[in-house]
Amino acid sequence: MPSILPDGDPVPADGALPDSALDGLGTRPFAFYVHVPFCVTRCGYCDFNTYTATELGPGASRESYADTAIAEIRLARRVLGATDLPVETVFFGGGTPTLLPPDDLGRILAAIDAEFGLAPGAEVTTEANPESVDEGYLGKLRAAGFNRVSYGMQSAREHVLAVLDRSHTPGRVPQVVDWTREAGFEHVNLDLIYGTPGERDEDWRASLEAALATGPDHVSAYALIVEEGTRLAARVRRGELAAPDDDAMADRYLMAEELLGSYGLRWYEISNWASGPEAACRHNLLYWTGADWWGVGPGAHSHVGGTRWWNVKHPAAHASRLGERLSPAHAREVLETEDRRVERVMLELRLAEGCPVDLLDDTAVRRAIGDGLLEPTPYERGRAVLTLRGRLLADAVVRDLT
Repeated sequence: MPSILPDGDPVPADGALPDSALDGLGTRPFAFYVHVPFCVTRCGYCDFNTYTATELGPGASRESYADTAIAEIRLARRVLGATDLPVETVFFGGGTPTLLPPDDLGRILAAIDAEFGLAPGAEVTTEANPESVDEGYLGKLRAAGFNRVSYGMQSAREHVLAVLDRSHTPGRVPQVVDWTREAGFEHVNLDLIYGTPGERDEDWRASLEAALATGPDHVSAYALIVEEGTRLAARVRRGELAAPDDDAMADRYLMAEELLGSYGLRWYEISNWASGPEAACRHNLLYWTGADWWGVGPGAHSHVGGTRWWNVKHPAAHASRLGERLSPAHAREVLETEDRRVERVMLELRLAEGCPVDLLDDTAVRRAIGDGLLEPTPYERGRAVLTLRGRLLADAVVRDLT
């Protein structure tokens, strides 16, 4: 089932933000996230806010979605006023954004440019499933202004893909990466998942090696999380599949660090490796460093100046509200100073640059250094940076430091 939205405070019908959110608007980086909530089938592990054709119901459609997204972009311009807000990054996620025609994705991007303006050199990314694009599609995306593609590869082993309910074959990934390069895309990311029930060490090694053989400049590797309400969770609960093993997960992460590093990819965030700063996902870095962004689409989250809000989750409700020139926001929260500090630590500590030590309890920092969880040298420069062991225990380290 699609994810459940959290509770929060009411949002004005016109989407107006509190003065505290607008204070300093334009001095912080600004980005757009565009959620495209459509999938051909639902993967067994996925709890994202997505809908297949049979789940969608009346009131919304793929064919009308670009117009709905553009209506929200225009709402964003009204809410944020005339402040100059050049958009540094745009990220189309889902769902499967590339189920929409490339012309529709291009129209949405053009609307963002028309209303706000894309900053020079803006990063424009779309997620894609390997089977959802071909040479012609990629050529049109590149011509529309996209310059980065992130493919959901997940694994190079067919039995692992089957457990995840992924529909592509392993051989499809090298082909689409070649097409992507030929189309002129500057950056290609491959998403991998480790810890799937039935995956062995040799399967994970094969997936890493297959990904690297395609020549990506960015790889994301995520530990499988069994989310409640998914088919995978039901299968684990019934005993059909074993739950992911924490020790195996740690071993797989260490293998990823070794192989990706030997290829020349360096970690810059716990689950992300890039060939250099120019290949890092600038959009995600804005999330992790407290920038402003507007999330377009059903269930999308936004953040401006310490105010965070999230849209109604069903595409029909989202389209209906925008059709009436109302905000599609479901609820919001204004983060208090302490909440912002804790959130900053949680996000920035995941980065290779770490976070400022003056955000942390110094006694806890020194203890973590003694336990081999934080690097000692960056501490002397005022930064808290995780060691490799600290990365394996990041959640516990954050809890102790905050």
